Amino acid sequence: MALEEQCSAPPQWRSISLTHVEFAEGDLAGHVLAYISLLPIAILVGFVTLIVFKRELHTISFFGGLLLNEGVNWLLKHILREPRPCAGSHTNLQTDYGMPSSHSQLIWFFVVYFFLFLYLRMHQTNNARCVDLLWRHILSIILLGIALSVSYSRVYLLYHTWSQVVYGALAGCTIGIVWFFFTQEVLTPLFPKIAAWPISEYFLVRDTSLIPNILWFEYTVTRSEARNRQRKLGTKLQ
Repeated sequence: MALEEQCSAPPQWRSISLTHVEFAEGDLAGHVLAYISLLPIAILVGFVTLIVFKRELHTISFFGGLLLNEGVNWLLKHILREPRPCAGSHTNLQTDYGMPSSHSQLIWFFVVYFFLFLYLRMHQTNNARCVDLLWRHILSIILLGIALSVSYSRVYLLYHTWSQVVYGALAGCTIGIVWFFFTQEVLTPLFPKIAAWPISEYFLVRDTSLIPNILWFEYTVTRSEARNRQRKLGTKLQ
């Protein structure tokens, strides 16, 4: 009933600059939620950036899962062909179909995969201390809040119905779980061989799956190398 009332008196929509996400003019909450709904796009951009600069196989696999998730969403939309709520209220849409929500499916794929990575993958490779567990719990709560906010924003901004968002979340969670275990059980054992391929060596693609804490490893290696170079430079100057 609330949705019918909103559709009967459509608001004046405004678009965020350089994007096509629209919100009702004068609606501060809608303005904030419009930016929140852009987080899935920020995730995709972040992955591309990580791949370009890190070139790590597990990150590439994670990104491949995201692309697979998007492909499944496109397929489901064109099979089900369920229209969006308030048809015609938003003009800048890639498709008129709303089932399931692509934003909801992507963000829940990302969050569920990250949950499994934090509590299963990192548990296998690291002796968890209280501080480690604390930041994992805090990060998990933040990610859960982000996923719920993105999902709610799609309903609030009249891009999707609740059922479209819920089914998108279920699809994203399912694909995230399947892809995580596929990466763990099938792809990870192959990573050392893939990293040894000539093309991987040419593009500096690497496998860090056996390193427990990659941040600490990179920090210590970089610090050690910097000290060695500083020591050599000091010797030459003498």
